[in-house]
Amino acid sequence: MKRLCFVVSLITDENDYQRQQAAAAQEAATRLGIEVKILFAKNDSVYQSKQLLDVIHGRSGLDGILLEPAGRTAFPKIAAAAVAAGLAWVVLNCEADYLPELRSSSAVPAFAVSADNHMVGRIQGRQLSALLPSGGSVLYIQGPSHSTVTEQRSAGMLKTKPAQVNVKVLKSVSWNEEGGYHTVASWLRLSTARNEHIDVVQAQNDLLAAGARRAIEELASVLGDRKSRLPFLGVDGLLRTGQAWVRQGILTATVIVPATTLPALETLVAALKEGVHQPERTLVAPESYPEPHLLKAVRQDSNTLSGGSKISSG
Repeated sequence: MKRLCFVVSLITDENDYQRQQAAAAQEAATRLGIEVKILFAKNDSVYQSKQLLDVIHGRSGLDGILLEPAGRTAFPKIAAAAVAAGLAWVVLNCEADYLPELRSSSAVPAFAVSADNHMVGRIQGRQLSALLPSGGSVLYIQGPSHSTVTEQRSAGMLKTKPAQVNVKVLKSVSWNEEGGYHTVASWLRLSTARNEHIDVVQAQNDLLAAGARRAIEELASVLGDRKSRLPFLGVDGLLRTGQAWVRQGILTATVIVPATTLPALETLVAALKEGVHQPERTLVAPESYPEPHLLKAVRQDSNTLSGGSKISSG
């Protein structure tokens, strides 16, 4: 029997989670006895759409496409072209409202697998509740505005954070460390930021949190202050970055988000080889690292949440 072959189209190779997505796909390929080809879209949805069309037109020997969109859209017209060409279509970490119609008219599998990003946000809100039970102020760094992940994580956080916790939102144009750094550094240069009181810095991924910390510590070194003791919270929780940074004290907490390429490939192979029914959408559960109740010890052991947490001494 011919080995199944899939293309996995990912957003960028400059983001830890995206690299984990690629690594998990390669590991799954070895274990499942299939072939995968990884494509990165350079954070550009137009470039990604061209990549996908080239894949479909030169589809010889290909059985399906797994896509994590670089933009808000999950390419409905390209999805229709793919299934019309007999290629399975799997959307990762994105809402694809065209799937019911696509599935009803398709002879090949078409479904979505996503991290539960609403739950990611709710976990972040619970982390804030553990750190700031009596209220306070949070500097919250979002990912790119075109991403549904950004919207879902923000909505979940706002739903579970304490009402008395105030949130100052900054928006990054990318998901990488430089995005976090430049977003926070630019804000710090504003006169309105100079007397802001910040108790916690929370970002929608670990790299944004690391970039935010670098920007704040650069200002701290100029002012002779102790900003590095502010709690910094992120998301993704990879073993060698987010989780390691928590153990090293670089981050106070993160949210572990498992790779979705692994369950997506497992489901797709089962559907194609054994005819196993695939649900339209599967959500992968995240988890807090450490658990929110353990953050109370961090709060009690730190004086960053009282004095000395203003952005400047002015």
